Amino acid sequence: MKKYTFLLACLLAYGCGTEVNQDELIFEDLKSQEALKGKQEYLQSPYVTAGDRFYMVGHQDGTFPDLGWHVEGEMGGLWMHPIKLMDGFTASLRTAEETVCLDKAEAFYNYPFANKHEFGALLNDIQVDRTQFVSDGKEGITVLFHFENQSDQVQSFDFFFEANVDLRPVWLGEKSGMNDGLDQVTFEALTGTFTAKDSENDWFAVWGSSVEFTLSEASPSCTAQSAGEFGVKSGFSTSLTLESGENKVLPIFIAGSDRSELKALETLASLKANYVEDWFDKKARYEELFALSKITIPDAALQKAYEWTKYNTDWLIRDVPGVGRGFGAGLPDYPWWFGVDSEYTIQGLIATGRKDLVYETLDLLAELSELENGNGRIVHEVSTNAVVFNPGNINETPQFASTVWEVYRWTGDLALLEKYFPLIEKGLNWLLEENDQDGNLLADGYGMMEIHGLESEMIDVAAYSYKAFADAAQMAEILGKSELAESYQQTADALAETINTDFWVPEFGSYADFIGTTEEALHLIEGAITRADTLNKPWAVEELRATQAKLSTLPKDQKQGIVLYHNWVVNTPMEVGVADPEKAKIALETGRKYTNPFGVFVTGIDRDELAENEDGTFKGSQIFSYTGAVMTLPTGVQAIGENKYGNPDAALDYLKRMTRSFGFALPGSIYEVSPDYGMFTQAWNLYSYAVPIVTQFFGIQPDAANRVIYIRPEMPSDWEEAKIEKVKIGDNEITMTFERDGDAIAIEISQTAKKWGISVEIPEDFDKKVKLLGKEVNVDTQDGYRRFLMSGAKVRVEASRD
Repeated sequence: MKKYTFLLACLLAYGCGTEVNQDELIFEDLKSQEALKGKQEYLQSPYVTAGDRFYMVGHQDGTFPDLGWHVEGEMGGLWMHPIKLMDGFTASLRTAEETVCLDKAEAFYNYPFANKHEFGALLNDIQVDRTQFVSDGKEGITVLFHFENQSDQVQSFDFFFEANVDLRPVWLGEKSGMNDGLDQVTFEALTGTFTAKDSENDWFAVWGSSVEFTLSEASPSCTAQSAGEFGVKSGFSTSLTLESGENKVLPIFIAGSDRSELKALETLASLKANYVEDWFDKKARYEELFALSKITIPDAALQKAYEWTKYNTDWLIRDVPGVGRGFGAGLPDYPWWFGVDSEYTIQGLIATGRKDLVYETLDLLAELSELENGNGRIVHEVSTNAVVFNPGNINETPQFASTVWEVYRWTGDLALLEKYFPLIEKGLNWLLEENDQDGNLLADGYGMMEIHGLESEMIDVAAYSYKAFADAAQMAEILGKSELAESYQQTADALAETINTDFWVPEFGSYADFIGTTEEALHLIEGAITRADTLNKPWAVEELRATQAKLSTLPKDQKQGIVLYHNWVVNTPMEVGVADPEKAKIALETGRKYTNPFGVFVTGIDRDELAENEDGTFKGSQIFSYTGAVMTLPTGVQAIGENKYGNPDAALDYLKRMTRSFGFALPGSIYEVSPDYGMFTQAWNLYSYAVPIVTQFFGIQPDAANRVIYIRPEMPSDWEEAKIEKVKIGDNEITMTFERDGDAIAIEISQTAKKWGISVEIPEDFDKKVKLLGKEVNVDTQDGYRRFLMSGAKVRVEASRD
């Protein structure tokens, strides 16, 4: 495959009768790649060059400043988890008359799996740019410096490169015996190879160039400061001469190992020998990512954001030998693994064909949780050295159950249920036996909102618990545990009743943030008032003081649903579909108040009447904080909730708001906090796009175990045409088109497994006479929809209203 791809590239770019410079193959191919250009005002903001074993984070201007807060100043640079290799590197050009540092790129371009910095014409019309990518499965990176002599004279200059070595452990490394030592560098002139070692550990970084270039140790005049306490800098120079119009590529290969110098050198040799083939292999893999669950919709911006969100998730894969493989939460500060982030994201991944990554992440999450807890509790946050920081918030355990059920619906894999159901059963026991002191089926503790003191009976915990027990009931029934299934369903029904009675607060038109005692609420309300007052939200202060006055008249130990923060999690009953339709209608309308042009506020009291004009940069705290934040996950949850209750136009509005953040700061990516704060790429964005688009707008609801796919499109009213291709469901693959012409619709589905059943469902207000493959048929009505089941390679349904 590799040889074929390489040969094809040769033929396309040059013709095989021409001697080809391998480096130039990449640059020729780059011309055909989709490139998104960054904004000038965001050149001093981060990007990632991503791989599953290695990644690099720097600034779009080509520099590597200290980044991040999780390990302060250390979250950027070159990482090979669970260790860091370098804080970055510097490069420069020098003639006898002038030195130019390559630290002020004029333009930045992001590609699905690579990036490029353009530094412009330097010295005597030498055009310089830098392109980099990470080979799949390899512990290293390829950096290509490209020079073009645009003058009419021969040009000679020296190129300087300095590595800012900082071999150090990942966050929480000290808890697993990873103690940082002084770094030391040696240079082997014969091979042109630099080797750095941590004096206390077998951690190595190695780097060099191709044999075409002779490297000499040198101290460049362009250097950079870094936070690394035990790091070391080491540089080289090489001389270049370019004829007029000549192009030349100087590759830099950087590799590492946390096991041995030999392993690092082997990776370095592999990069040097195979990087062009690696490029085309990775390109082919990304083309497949693009093709899976590919959409064609009238909204070009939304379509592009959806496509790149699939790439963004791939950027976050962390594969750590001896620990496991799964995607991290976000970069730069959350590159490791999270329970709840995985649980949301997996639902988007399975809908976009990434079964491989779904299974790997489920395995990792289950193994880490059992090692840490052993009681079914799902961990919250785990560093890449397998040290658990938080053993699990309450919501993560029920959400794991629903995640497994969703994957089963798409795969029909009975072995998956058999493998994870014992963990799910233990987890649901832990949920209520250890966290529900008053026995009302509402577990106490932190959910998604980690506000200090806000750990009573939370609405999101209740909503996700309802869904977990309802899903677990179906799993138990499939596994022959009928009594357990009945018990689980009774618990789900009881939770549904509680959510729609005790959590519903009519005067606010909203579900409560939590259920707690008057005393607990009065304690929390002081902090909420301080927050609202500090943010200058007078309406919120007034509302909170009114609530405070009302609560002050009630017995201290009286429990009731409390609305204080208008946190986004009050929308989870609509997300999971447990809300009574009338209450959902009111709550969704209430939720629309707590938005700005980018989406939904994390905490509603942070909003004010000017919010709809807040379309510029997010002015966050100097100390990392989500105060005042609008985030993609709450926005996606609200879109899903709107769709669940028949409001696709409102759902589309939320997706459009979220899409305004796409490429706002980093081309091709969406920040965690809209539009440009926090993590510059975030895994759960895929949930917020793929679930409402694939499973709701297109209405694809699989039952892979029974080899049936239910199709109930809920398209936005102004979408006249839409198509989705290569949707993988079990061993089947479908393509679907939707067309609307006035009051008439046509739905066409093709599938590779011809014997599978396709159940198409259309609203009952369409005429009873519908056409199936061009022939009129009568269709029964059930639950407000006309449904018909068929099989075959292709089905087409046409219908119109009277």
